[in-house]
Amino acid sequence: MTDHALRKLRQDPRLAELAAFPFDFDLNRAVHGHAEPVRLASGGPLEVVAGSGAGGTYFGCADGSVLYADSEGGAGIIGSSADEALEVVIGLPCWFDCVNLSPDDGEQAVLARVAELEAELREDDDGFDAAREELRTALGLPERSPFELVTLLHTALLRTEPDFLLLNEEEGGAYRLLDEHPRPPLWEPVLARGRADLALLRAGDRTAWDAVPGDAVRRRLTLRAAQFDRADGDLELLRHLLRRETESSMTDELRLAAVLVGRHGDVTDLPLLHEVRETDFDTHCGLSEIPEPGSDAAELTRWAEELDDMMFGTDPADEGLATWTDLALDQGLTELARVALIRELDEIFLDRSILRRPDDPTRLDTSRLGWLARALERAGDLPQALRAQRLYAALQDTAWDRISELRDQARLERACGHLPQAVRTMASTRALLADPGDDSLRHWSRTNFGRFIAEEHYALTRALADAGLPEEARALLTAADAILGELSGNAATGARKLAERVGDLRGLS
Repeated sequence: MTDHALRKLRQDPRLAELAAFPFDFDLNRAVHGHAEPVRLASGGPLEVVAGSGAGGTYFGCADGSVLYADSEGGAGIIGSSADEALEVVIGLPCWFDCVNLSPDDGEQAVLARVAELEAELREDDDGFDAAREELRTALGLPERSPFELVTLLHTALLRTEPDFLLLNEEEGGAYRLLDEHPRPPLWEPVLARGRADLALLRAGDRTAWDAVPGDAVRRRLTLRAAQFDRADGDLELLRHLLRRETESSMTDELRLAAVLVGRHGDVTDLPLLHEVRETDFDTHCGLSEIPEPGSDAAELTRWAEELDDMMFGTDPADEGLATWTDLALDQGLTELARVALIRELDEIFLDRSILRRPDDPTRLDTSRLGWLARALERAGDLPQALRAQRLYAALQDTAWDRISELRDQARLERACGHLPQAVRTMASTRALLADPGDDSLRHWSRTNFGRFIAEEHYALTRALADAGLPEEARALLTAADAILGELSGNAATGARKLAERVGDLRGLS
């Protein structure tokens, strides 16, 4: 971390006083921390460095970057090091009002705007120019033009996501960005490797011809790249990718590959398409509408075009978020996916009306929340997955669905170490079993639904015992055994196996 200037501030009270006023970088405010508990979504460490009079906080990050969080829910990187952040704060004391300036605005426009802002500062304190010169010289900071400083600030702000997304620790919501600069859409970095591999295949690179189709992730990415960059000469490489995608069974990319091949209208591909369709049962169902052998080119093309229009298309901006977050996670671009998923979840928390069903605005389609919970869990972010799951469970209509999602909620609470909350959640499932309020639970005790409820009770019992909570474990074990006693058939057999594995807890004292 380049923090020579910061160390000098900490060692010299006179310099620290100058930094605090008029530059609003107050080391003394660091002892108070931020206005609310916060953390980085990535899990990286944060160190409070200084505060501002408006209630904002300067945080030092693990790589040396400085993150500023204001008191109104905005946050952004303002320097790649403490020294660079101090260059901005001291050299551009109106930086708060410059976050939306960009080098693309042109040097003349930037300088004019900064001059206007600094003129306003001089009206309140005509000595700030001398203070700036003294402080900058004492700290050994270079003298940069306002345009250079705006460029530094702009570059830093654009680095905020994905690695420095700030969250409210208690509620889990993300801070908004300090600036309004456009960012590349998620699909651009996610699709970059697929585009590169597609170019290699088109160039006839024989090494790539073997390596790309043989790697499931690279193959999927290349097919997506071909979806949005179609060329008449791609038919042979599309056939090759289609054959290899059968190794993954029925995926969206397998259907896409079939569509892209079919759109070329070559009837000699019909045997290949039918061979692919018969790979397994799921693939047969997914490609059941392929024209029969003997069909003409027009029929093949019509099938491919209709499915293409319904499911795919040529604009990556029209593709669902799930496609890009799944492919991001496949490539290990976890932070990119995490930011997109958390932002999506925040949007739902802010306005649940976006879940309204188009065909019936009085009802909600909560499947988006269920997907978010699963995707965030896959991303390894259990707290955010739990946040999504809790809302998902709360919005279920029937007792059956509510219990199903409460059970998953308890599982996530258990995985997060929130054992008292998990105990309360499982108590809610038992209350619903006793008084469902509808007839959706008529056969619960004879299906795997009942088995899964019992199994989560036993798993939570074990977790409580392992956490040194014998009384809570004993009480839950009694409830688990009572549920097991109501099960019959295969449901009882499956749950009983897990009950036997916690048999050593029955003498718990």
